[in-house]
Amino acid sequence: MKEKVSFRLNGRAISVELDREMKLLELLREDLNLTGTKCGCDNGVCGACTVILNGKAVKSCVTSSKKLEGADVLTIEGLSVSAVHPIQQALVDSGSVQCGFCTPGIVMELHALFTANPGAEDAEIMKVLDRHLCRCTGYEAILEGAKVARSLVSALLKR
Repeated sequence: MKEKVSFRLNGRAISVELDREMKLLELLREDLNLTGTKCGCDNGVCGACTVILNGKAVKSCVTSSKKLEGADVLTIEGLSVSAVHPIQQALVDSGSVQCGFCTPGIVMELHALFTANPGAEDAEIMKVLDRHLCRCTGYEAILEGAKVARSLVSALLKR
């Protein structure tokens, strides 16, 4: 049975009819054509599907659409409209991106972390990176990119 759900998606108010048992990832990719959020495992392990729901990083492949009414959802498509976001640029500049499949989830996780704590310590960064599976790059380059991103985000917030 479908129900109408209203929420904010990437800063815009929307209403959709959906099966309340539908996972957020399915809604984003299949119904709303937002394919930047990736499906890597479909069981919450790899982190490729990470989006921000009400300010917190969540794995959309295991997040029920029941949680969407009145919620605020940010996907990789909504992170930056006119330019590359500083977190994305830092990961590219540090050589952290190879195939790029896991990158949107990592970017969203780092965005949630740095929004909540712009001066996050290296251990905190590693804790959030532990929730992601990267088969190409290895985590040293990603950690270095995250440190650069932390500096960029911190500088932007001081303006």
